[in-house]
Amino acid sequence: QVQLVESGGGLVQAGGSLRLSCAASGRTFSTYVMGWFRQAPGKEREFVAAISGYGGRNSYADSVKGRFTISRSNAKNTVYLQMNSLKPEDTAVYYCAASSRYDQRESLYDYWGQGTQVTVSS
Repeated sequence: QVQLVESGGGLVQAGGSLRLSCAASGRTFSTYVMGWFRQAPGKEREFVAAISGYGGRNSYADSVKGRFTISRSNAKNTVYLQMNSLKPEDTAVYYCAASSRYDQRESLYDYWGQGTQVTVSS
């Protein structure tokens, strides 16, 4: 069992930056692929980024590539999402999730945090 708690969301102006954190419980954090997903009002949840257990592999949605960076600290049981050059269309609830497989499909993620709101004003 893995429990995930996100933090770092908030209100920011377009062009600004935020760093989201997701703290995980348990001693097997490094065995999990960690992902970030987001859900905007009235839209389905979508993949944002993923990182492999030891950080050697990562992937991004096209909409955030070059602006967002996913990273992790296995010593701290934490995954991060650095978000730069934020746009109003990045406004969403952001969720972190854990999976035993490297994949972008949310159905393959077994554990989810409660989400943190990110609002980007124009």
